[in-house]
Amino acid sequence: MSRGIEYGNLMHDAMRGLIRRVMDEVAQHGLPGEHHFFITIDTTHPGMQMADWLRQRYPEEITLVVQHWFDNLLVDDEGFAITLNFGNSPEPLYIPFDSISTFVDPSVEFGLRFELHHDDDDDDDDDDEAPMMEDAKPAEKSGEVVSLDRFRK
Repeated sequence: MSRGIEYGNLMHDAMRGLIRRVMDEVAQHGLPGEHHFFITIDTTHPGMQMADWLRQRYPEEITLVVQHWFDNLLVDDEGFAITLNFGNSPEPLYIPFDSISTFVDPSVEFGLRFELHHDDDDDDDDDDEAPMMEDAKPAEKSGEVVSLDRFRK
């Protein structure tokens, strides 16, 4: 039985690695210039750690803004811990990379969107989590993969 190259999984790993590297750079050196991130998270992901009141308020997903104030950013192979301010209440979070559905840096019009599929989805498609790259418009649906040259100035 011959097994093919799983390009979707390889792309998934590469794009998650890109996010890990970016977050690691920010943890070490801070956000450079006007860079900031909008990160949409699947709050139902089993590894997602957040306060109960936040999970009740955002039972399926939350979009986090990493810009002016954040603290305690620590990155590991599986995800990152960060403390963000929610209405003058600092809250620690742990975000597995696999829980991220969009990662956008609008300062340079860069964005990634991942199609997340849960175990209860009975698709026979092996590329369930193949990422899609597009402009920084996370709400726009598109199956197009575009060249990164499009985002360079």
